[in-house]
Amino acid sequence: MGWYEHELEWPTAGGPPPALVTGMRFDALDAPAEAGFAMLSRFSRPDLLGPVALDGHRVRLLVAAGTAEELPGLLEWLQWGGIELDLRALGAGQTLRAPAHPEWDRREAAYDRSAPVWLRPPRPGFDVESTVPALRVAREADETGVPVGLTVLVAALATACHRVALRARCPDQPWAFSYASRMVAGTRPRSLTS
Repeated sequence: MGWYEHELEWPTAGGPPPALVTGMRFDALDAPAEAGFAMLSRFSRPDLLGPVALDGHRVRLLVAAGTAEELPGLLEWLQWGGIELDLRALGAGQTLRAPAHPEWDRREAAYDRSAPVWLRPPRPGFDVESTVPALRVAREADETGVPVGLTVLVAALATACHRVALRARCPDQPWAFSYASRMVAGTRPRSLTS
């Protein structure tokens, strides 16, 4: 796994298989794969979201270091506080399983079909801090190439997690989550500009 240490300069721990240490260069948002795929499909330029890994039935989105500490307050500010979401952040002192190099043939990992893989791999030569969402007010990425802001990402991911949970509880119920329906329900998120 020299690719992580030498090319990307990411700290690793343990092994084999090695793990990526969170809280130093990046944190990771951990959500159900169904919610992660739904959230990824919402953005017109998902390549600006930063690296994304799939580990079993979980999606791990790399975000700015310090996000793990900010996530509870951010969810509260977005008015998701008190709602059970299957969304957590991996931060300082935690690790996530390291996916194989994105160019390695999948059969090299055939011994372990549950091995994590990159959905959107990191790009060598790009500083990770400049490619992951950070806490700032930002709209969806524009032509400047600025990553989507953490606030927008967490709002979309929380909504996707909530939809997955509701569908699991009531599979025959059609669900709509427009801005207007959240206003009527009294769970309208605050404006991202206030």
